[in-house]
This record gives sequence, C-alpha cells and structure tokens, in this order.
Amino acid sequence: MSSNGEMFSGCTVAMVTPFRDNGIDIPALRNAVDWLISEGVAGLSPAGTTGESPTLSADEHERVVATVVERAAGRVHVVAGSGSNSTAEAVRLTRFAARAGADGALLVAPYYNRPNQDGLYAHYARIAESVDLPLVLYNVPSRTGCNIEPSTVERLSRLARIVAIKEASGSLDQVSDIVSRTDLTVLSGDDSLTLPMMAVGASGVISVAANLVPKKIVAMIDAFVSGNLAKARELHGFLFPLCRALMEVAPNPIPVKTALALVGRGNGELRLPLTPLDTRTRETLSVKLTCRGLRVLEAGAGA
Repeated sequence: MSSNGEMFSGCTVAMVTPFRDNGIDIPALRNAVDWLISEGVAGLSPAGTTGESPTLSADEHERVVATVVERAAGRVHVVAGSGSNSTAEAVRLTRFAARAGADGALLVAPYYNRPNQDGLYAHYARIAESVDLPLVLYNVPSRTGCNIEPSTVERLSRLARIVAIKEASGSLDQVSDIVSRTDLTVLSGDDSLTLPMMAVGASGVISVAANLVPKKIVAMIDAFVSGNLAKARELHGFLFPLCRALMEVAPNPIPVKTALALVGRGNGELRLPLTPLDTRTRETLSVKLTCRGLRVLEAGAGA
C-alpha cells in the first residue's frame, strides 16, 4: 500500500482561478500564491474544480498550473488539478503537471459518465500506470454523480502512485472505513468537516475556505496535531458558519470568489455557466464575513 502521501498533510488551498475580462489574470494568480504562502499554508492546488477547471481551455489549464509551480518555487507543495471525465484527457493533464514540476496531481472522479466501481478503478489505474507522479484521488459524489466506495479505494491504494484521497462524501463512516482499510493520507474535501475527519484519522484538508481565511484553518489543524483540542474546537466553531455559507448560498466557487471580492482580494469574476450572486444573497454573505471578523470593503461590495 502507498505511504508517501504524508507530504500532502496540513492545509492545502483549492485555489480559485482569477479572471479579468474572461482571461486568466496571471499577476493576480502570482499575488495569490505569495499571499497564501505568507499565511502559512502547506500547499496549493491550482486548476481544480474550485479553479473552474471545466471551463479552462487546455492552454489556460497548463498556464495556471505552470504559473503556480513557478511562483511557489518549492516553498510549499503543489498538487495540480488534472482530473477529467475523459481518462485520456486526465492522463494528458497529469503528464503535463509532472513536466511542469508539480509535486502531485489531484484527480476528481469522472463526472457525468457515472462509471461503476470497475470503471472507476480502471480510470485511476490507467492514469497511475501512465505517469511518474504522486496521485491524490478526489471523491465528491454530490458533484460527480458517483461515489468511490471504500472497497475501490482499498484496491486503488495498492497502486504505488496513489498516495492520498481528498474525501468529500460528507460521511464520517466512509472516512473511517477508508482509514481502517488503507494507509492512504486522507484529506478533507469539506471544510466544515475537517476537524471531525481529523478525529477519525484524516491528516488535513484541501480547502476552499483557505482562499479567504488560511491562517485560521492552519491554526485549527496545528492545534489538533499538537493536542490542543480545546483550541481546535474553538477554531472549528468559529469557522463553521463561514465554511457552510461558502458551500450553501450558491455552487462553489461562486461564494468564495464573491467573498474575496467583498474583502478586496479579487474582482469576483466568474465564467459562464456560473453567474454572480443576487444582491440579497451577496448581502447575506457580507454579513457572515463581518461576523467572522473580516473587513468588508465598500468597493468590494459593489464589485
């Protein structure tokens, strides 16, 4: 079984992709890399689904990954999003991530196709035999329409390249089953469940909310790892309403991009078919940000 996924422990940021006039805003992307690293995160995950990967062209996807790897310059690990519902495309994207110098690749389960468990195994096995790069499975049934069952994760864990899983089924039973069956590094894919998942054996999170409040999430993980459970629970309670809001008011990454604009860390630009929040929902999100101690800027509120 794989055991070198520990390198991906801690807080890895599922990065948003900044756009300007429907193109990639490379200066903003570089600035985001520098800021997130300065806030203490352990890693960055560009060009994943939070990065609106389904609407990135092949060239844009490669530019985003290459830019983040180059700017990170080894200061933190980079786990490039390279998943697709086409196995051949996932292989191509993962090979590029390896060439670009990424430390690993994050592979969302094939969406829409809804493969059975044998299909899921064959998909990941083909990628694993095609690249020389540590691979992180990504299970998010609410978005893909299929669940990578623990028995399949156990089979996949025997492949040397597969070292970790980002688990976003929302089920602590499933997380516990994976932990008991494998020695994969398990990472939370649900910000609101990071602490509960760590309590049953997870090693960190690939986080949407860390685009916005990285230092708080790093502090919660560090508190748990150091045995300060009271501090970890306090930070979990502080973060919980914000984490839920970022997932519930609209499909990800609409809320987090809006929140970043509200606090002056982005322009909130999305790509169709994603559309901006309506005024009332935007105001609700603004209140939640203020309640969590974030300073909402007037300029951001009108962005």
